[in-house]
Amino acid sequence: MNVDNVKSQMRKGMLEYCILLLLHREASYASDIIQRLKEAKLIVVEGTLYPLLTRLKNDGLLSYEWVESTQGPPRKYYSLTDGGVEFLQGLENAWDELSDTVNHLRNNIKIEQQ
Repeated sequence: MNVDNVKSQMRKGMLEYCILLLLHREASYASDIIQRLKEAKLIVVEGTLYPLLTRLKNDGLLSYEWVESTQGPPRKYYSLTDGGVEFLQGLENAWDELSDTVNHLRNNIKIEQQ
């Protein structure tokens, strides 16, 4: 088993949650979302984001609107729907529970450095 593969899977599992977090603050277009995720080291390949945005939209969690741009073609700005806000609140609760559980285990079990 490869640690990098596991790290990659962990990031993928958090990606939807982090996208919803970013969009909860403000509507954004894909390039902004990609930039923020890259800065957070959660995404490396841009092609990962677009299918997720489409799926989240199809699931009724996101909506979008086209906004004219002074720097080229119109941009598609994504935002959370009411259902997306509710879903994010559920993920917040799930994250808090998972984080508490993992931290509890980490604090009570010392891993010996080899």
